[in-house]
Amino acid sequence: MSDTPLRLGVNIDHVATVRNARGGAYPDPLRAAKLAEEAGADGITAHLREDRRHISDADIDGLMEVLSVPLNFEMAATDEMQKIALRHKPHAVCIVPEKREERTTEGGLEVAREENRLAHFIAPLRDVGCRVSIFIAADPKQIEAAHRIGAEVIELHTGAYCDAHAEGRVDDAERELEALRKMSTFAHSLGLEVHAGHGLSYDTVQRVAAFPEVRELNIGHFLIGESIFRGLTPAIQEMRRLMDEARQ
Repeated sequence: MSDTPLRLGVNIDHVATVRNARGGAYPDPLRAAKLAEEAGADGITAHLREDRRHISDADIDGLMEVLSVPLNFEMAATDEMQKIALRHKPHAVCIVPEKREERTTEGGLEVAREENRLAHFIAPLRDVGCRVSIFIAADPKQIEAAHRIGAEVIELHTGAYCDAHAEGRVDDAERELEALRKMSTFAHSLGLEVHAGHGLSYDTVQRVAAFPEVRELNIGHFLIGESIFRGLTPAIQEMRRLMDEARQ
């Protein structure tokens, strides 16, 4: 266990998904972000996709105006998104893979194969003061490449572990968890700050939260879904409690 503080980033994308289902203005992601702040979130995450399927440009404008906690701006490595990030200069920029046909982010970014392009892509973001994070699988090649291109942070993709746990594939879940544990230690040894996220729930968060090298968890879909039943504030407070308990 670790007494190092563990931050919670709340992803509000799927508040926008519900809003967009009817094409109106309700529910408002900015209201959700402020509630998340009050409930104990240390930051807000929002992914502006190329197809604008949930978060909109106006949402990003609004978040930059109203937030008192840091914004973690998730984005693909495209010229359009780079220009938006350079205009807003959010606290953090997380570079993620993106395909139009996917329902959600399916895997980590292929950094090793695009090392030169990504190094040039993130340099201007770092120059304006954004902390650059790379969303990657628990793979030493990708971690080493993220380090070489100048990223300050990696976010480990926890989706394979969470899927295996949810489907009752115990051996697979343990194998994925061990890979996450080893790669957290490895990334930390390189001087990278380690974050993790994707698919985490009340049932899976504690074993990842217990990794001493992990400094931040980004959680969204589960919390927005759980808020239907218990409310957004209690849903976040319970996640915060479980994370804190895991660090004791």
